[in-house]
Amino acid sequence: MSSVEWEEDDPFEEQRDKIDNPMKRLFLEYGRDYLPQVSVGVLASVFARLLDLLPPLMLGIALDAIFRGEAPFNEQIPLVLLPDAWLPTAQTEQFWFTIAVLAGAFLFGAGFHWIRNWGFNAFAQNIQHDVRTDTYDKMQRLNMEFFSDKQTGEMMSILSNDVNRLERFLNDGMNSVFRLSVMVVGIGVLLFWINWQLALVALLPVPIIAGFTYLFIKTIQPKYAEVRSTVGKMNSRLENNLGGIQVIKSSNTEPYESDRVDDVSMDYFGANWDAITTRIKFFPALRVLAGIGFVITFIIGGLWVFQGPPGPFSGELSEGMFVVFILYTQRFIWPMAQFGQIINMYQRARASSARIFGLMDEPSRLAEDPDAEELVVDDGDVVYDDVSFGYDEETIVSDVDFEVEGGETLALVGPTGAGKSTVLKLLLRMYDVDDGAIRIDGQNVRDVTLKSLRRSIGYVGQSSYLFYGTVRENITYGTFEATDEEVREAAKAAEAHEFIENLPDGYDTMVGERGVKLSGGQRQRVTIARAVLKDPDILVLDEATSDVDTETEMLIQRSLDRLTADRTTFAIAHRLSTIKDADTILVLEGGEVVERGTHGELLDNGGLYAHLWGVQAGEIDELPQEFIDRAQKRTARLIEDAETDDD
Repeated sequence: MSSVEWEEDDPFEEQRDKIDNPMKRLFLEYGRDYLPQVSVGVLASVFARLLDLLPPLMLGIALDAIFRGEAPFNEQIPLVLLPDAWLPTAQTEQFWFTIAVLAGAFLFGAGFHWIRNWGFNAFAQNIQHDVRTDTYDKMQRLNMEFFSDKQTGEMMSILSNDVNRLERFLNDGMNSVFRLSVMVVGIGVLLFWINWQLALVALLPVPIIAGFTYLFIKTIQPKYAEVRSTVGKMNSRLENNLGGIQVIKSSNTEPYESDRVDDVSMDYFGANWDAITTRIKFFPALRVLAGIGFVITFIIGGLWVFQGPPGPFSGELSEGMFVVFILYTQRFIWPMAQFGQIINMYQRARASSARIFGLMDEPSRLAEDPDAEELVVDDGDVVYDDVSFGYDEETIVSDVDFEVEGGETLALVGPTGAGKSTVLKLLLRMYDVDDGAIRIDGQNVRDVTLKSLRRSIGYVGQSSYLFYGTVRENITYGTFEATDEEVREAAKAAEAHEFIENLPDGYDTMVGERGVKLSGGQRQRVTIARAVLKDPDILVLDEATSDVDTETEMLIQRSLDRLTADRTTFAIAHRLSTIKDADTILVLEGGEVVERGTHGELLDNGGLYAHLWGVQAGEIDELPQEFIDRAQKRTARLIEDAETDDD
C-alpha cells in the first residue's frame, strides 16, 4: 500500500495534521513541571562527559612528560590551569599524581553518570505518565460519535506505542543529545587548543555529515508517519479478531482471518521496511564519512610526528599529543555520526506526539456549561420536544416527540437501524441533539451536569459488559461505597444471589475478561444487580433479554419487573412479548415515530407494529408484500453499510 493510501486510511490523519510543532508543545505543556529533574540530568551529563575527556589527556601528558621526559609536566594541558605548587616535579610523584587524577575522574564520573540517568529517567517517566493519563482522560470524555469510526486497536496504539516512543526519546534521546553535545564541544575546544591546524583537518567531514543528516531527516519523516498509521491498523485487526475468536472458530474462518492478519501485517512490514532501508543506508554512510576524516587526520598527524609538519602546516606535534589527538578525533567523529540516530529517534517521537496531541485536540460535541446545575428528579417526567439528531450529514433521528410521566414505562420498537438506541443515548447525552430539547422534570438535560444526569439514569444493555475482576467489583461498579449487605440485596433483587453463592468463591469469584467465566444470563443478571444497587430515578433497558434462553429470560424479567416498579422506564425490545404491558409503545422507522399507543391499540391499527408482532407469532404468510419488500430493502442497506465500515 502506498504512502498516500495509508494517509487516506489513517483514522487520526485529520487530528495529526492540525499539530504544527508537537515536540515544542510537549516540552511547554509537560516539561515545565519537571524542569528541576531534567536540569539536574543536564548538569550531571556535562560534568560526567568532561570527566570522561580527562583520561586520554592524562595519557598523553604522562607519555610526553613522565615516560619520554620531553615536555615539562607543569606546562601540559590542562595542568596549566593549576598552580605550579600543586603539581609534583619528581617522576614517581608525577606518575602517582596521574593515577590519582585518573582514579578520581572515573570515580566522580560514575557518580555524575548515576545522577544524569536519574534526572533524565525521572523527567521521561513523569512526562510519560502524565501524557498517557491525560490522553486517556480526554479519550473517555469524547462523545460516542468519535468512537463510531475508531477501533480499539487504533486507540490502544496511541496510549501504548506512541506514548512509549515519547518516553524513549525523552530519556535515551535527550540524554544522548547532551552527552554528545558536550563531547563534541569539549573535544573541539581541546583539539583546537592542542593543534588548531590539525583540528581543521579533523573537522573537514562535519559539513558533509550535516548536509547528509538534513537530507535523511527530510526523507525519513513521512516514512515514520506511515509506519505509525500501519501499526494502528494492525492493532485494530488483531484486537477485533481476538475479541471475536468464538465467532471465527464457529464459522470455520481461521484461514480467512489469517489472510486478513497477513495483509495488515504485510502493510506494516512494507512501511516499516521502507523506513528501515532508508535508515540502514544512512548510518553506514555516516560511518564512512567519519572514517575518512579519521584516516586523513591519522596520516597527516603521523607524518607530522616523525617527519615534521607536512606541506603548509607548521609547528611541533609531540607523540603524546598526537596520541591524545587521535583518541579525541575518534571520539569526536563517532558522536557526529550518532547524531543521526538521535534525529532518527526524534522523528519517531515527533510522529507519535503529533498523533497524541491530535487526539487530545479532538473537539467534543458535548459541551458542559461550567455553570450547569445538578439535576434534581422529583417525579421523573421525561419530555422529548421535536428532537432531531444526525452525524456525518446523515439524519438518524427526526422530529421525535413524546412525553413519559413519572413511574410509567415507555417501550421503543421497530426494525433494526430505526434509531431506537440513538433516541435513548440522547437522553444519557452520549450525543447532543441537533434540534429540539429533552427535559427531565422540566430541566433541559443540556443545562445540568453530566455527572448528575448519568447518576440519575440506570442503564442495562444487551451486551451485559463485565470488567475483569470479581463479581462484587462488577456489581458495585459506579456505586463503590456500597456495603456487602447492600450488594447482596441488589443481587437478590436481580435473581442473581443464588447462582453467585454457588460460584467457587462466591462474590469474590473472578469473572474473567468481559465476564467470560459466566453465562450470558448470569452476566445479564449481574448488570441488573449493578443497576438495582445504583437505585436510579430513571431506567433504560436496551434489549436486556434478547440474547438469553426462555427460562433465563423469565428470571431476568422477574428482576426487571421489580426494578421498573414505580420508576420511569424506557425499554427497547425486538422480542415484543417483553414490552407488551408497557404504558406506551413507540414504533420507529427511519428515525421517525410512525406509530404510538398500547399493545392492543397498535395491533388494532394493523400497522408496522402489528406486522412485527405477526412475524414473531409465526404468521409470515399473512404479512403484506409491501412490508416484506421494505424489510428486504432495510436488510440490503444494513449489509451494504456493514461492508463499507469493514472496508
